[in-house]
Amino acid sequence: MQTPYPEPISSSKTRIGWIGIGIMGSAMASRLLAAGYSLTLYARNPSKAFHLQSQGAHLANSPYDVAQCSDVVFTIIGGPPDVRSIVLGPDGILSGLNSGGVTVDMTSSHPNLAREISKAAGSKGCWAVDAPVSGADVGAREGKLAIMAGGDTGVVEWLSPLFQIMGRCTYMGEAGCGQSCKIANQMVGSANLVGLSEALTFAEHAGLDLKSVLNGIRGGAGGNTIIELFGERMIERDFRPGGFAEYLVKDLGMGLDVVESEDESVCALPGAALYKNLFSAMIANGDAKLGLQALITVIERLNGIHKS
Repeated sequence: MQTPYPEPISSSKTRIGWIGIGIMGSAMASRLLAAGYSLTLYARNPSKAFHLQSQGAHLANSPYDVAQCSDVVFTIIGGPPDVRSIVLGPDGILSGLNSGGVTVDMTSSHPNLAREISKAAGSKGCWAVDAPVSGADVGAREGKLAIMAGGDTGVVEWLSPLFQIMGRCTYMGEAGCGQSCKIANQMVGSANLVGLSEALTFAEHAGLDLKSVLNGIRGGAGGNTIIELFGERMIERDFRPGGFAEYLVKDLGMGLDVVESEDESVCALPGAALYKNLFSAMIANGDAKLGLQALITVIERLNGIHKS
C-alpha cells in the first residue's frame, strides 16, 4: 500500500507523513485526514497531537520514522534552522525516505535551503518541493490557502490531489522559487497590514465609525484580502494569532538577506526594511506571539494611544 512518485496518488494507497501541527499545520493535516488519507505524525510535544490522533492519525517517534512509512512527507515548522534539522539531520526525513519518496516543505524558509534540500533529495533518488503557503488560520481551516510551489514540474503536478485539499497551488519554477514567491507575498501583505493599521488609526482620530470605514474601503481600489482577514479583528481588538509577528519578521529578514547574500543585481527594498522594523517593534513591546493584526498597537503607540 504505497504510491511513491510517479505512481498516482490515492487516498486508499498513498501514505502521508506530517511534521508541524501548530495553528496552520494542524488544520491542514486535519483536512487530509477528513479526505480519507492515512497520516503519520511526528510532534516534539506529543500531547498536541491528541486531536489529530482522534481523527485517525498515527504518531511516530522521529522524523526518520515518519519518512520510513510515508510516500509524501509534509513539513510546516518554525523556520530554516528547524527545517534543516528535521529534513537534513541525522534522524531527519531524508535519512528515512525511500526511493521515489517526496518531501514537501510548506514552511516559510530560505530559497537557498530549499535548493540544498532538493539537491540532497535527488542524490537519494527522492524529490523535494518547496511549497510555502499564505492565507492565515482561516485559509488553513477552509482549504483556501495560496500554495507557491518550487521544484520539478512533474512532481508538483503529481501532488495536485493533496494540494487541492489545502488550497490553490501555483507553480513558480525550480527549487527555491516557491520560497522566493512567499517572501514577495510577505512584502505585499506587510504593506497592506501597515496601511490598514494606519487607516484605522487615522479614521478613529477623525471620529469615523470604523466598521463603516471598512465597508467604504472594500468598495474601492483599497479593498484587499488583508482587510477581509484582519480588519474586523483589529477593530474588535482580537489579537489571537492566525500567524505570528515573529515569523513575519523572519520572512522579511530572509528577503533582505537574499538581496545581501546572492551574487545578483542589488534590489532596493526600503518598504520591506520599514515593515520589518515595525513588526520588530511589536516583538520589542512583548507582543511576539500576538497575531499580525496587532500591528495596529505599534501605530497607536507612535501616536500616543495606549489601549488595553
